[in-house]
Amino acid sequence: MSTNADQPLDLASLGPGLSVGGLGDEGSHAASAWNSLDDIARAVASCTRCSLYSGAKNPVPGHGNPNADFVCVGEAPGANEDEQGLPFVGQAGQLLTKILAAINLTREDVFICNVLKHRPPGNRNPNPDEVLACSPYLVRQIELLRPKVILALGTFAAQTLLQTREPIGKLRGRLHRYHGVPVIVTYHPAALLRNPSWKRPTWEDVQLARKLFDRVVEP
Repeated sequence: MSTNADQPLDLASLGPGLSVGGLGDEGSHAASAWNSLDDIARAVASCTRCSLYSGAKNPVPGHGNPNADFVCVGEAPGANEDEQGLPFVGQAGQLLTKILAAINLTREDVFICNVLKHRPPGNRNPNPDEVLACSPYLVRQIELLRPKVILALGTFAAQTLLQTREPIGKLRGRLHRYHGVPVIVTYHPAALLRNPSWKRPTWEDVQLARKLFDRVVEP
């Protein structure tokens, strides 16, 4: 697949997006205790803020380039992630790797994490109290990484970052901002495995994310 890098990015063609917070004002209440991604990983490993830790085999704080300018945010670990303590390592993770490769990015180029840091039983959807409990970790991760673009994978990632209940169908194709960082919303790779017809719109979304990325990292 071509990334259509030669085609200019037409921001005017995008629908009006949501904007959460201002640049650099995330203000995590626990920020002073977490000065690095490793600090967050250690905090997640001992976290008891919700009940998910009690049924999980391993915490899954996130993984990737600590200097990444491109961040992928999913919703929660699955069985494979729970076994290995790493995000997106199952079948959906393999698809994410291919999606990133299609826009000339590797897993070593990006940072990948989830809203929830422990696996929900049976891979069920996150509960609101669990999202609330885990959100400080995600907020601080993004604050430390200072990415140029965020790719929100799936409904719960998008709704959590953008503080909205709008469905993913209405969030796609719009340029959102999370504390000044551009956010592009697309379907979760696991959803693509169930609904192959969503692969084309996802490809359009990640192309858009790549064009934004190229635009903001240009010297």
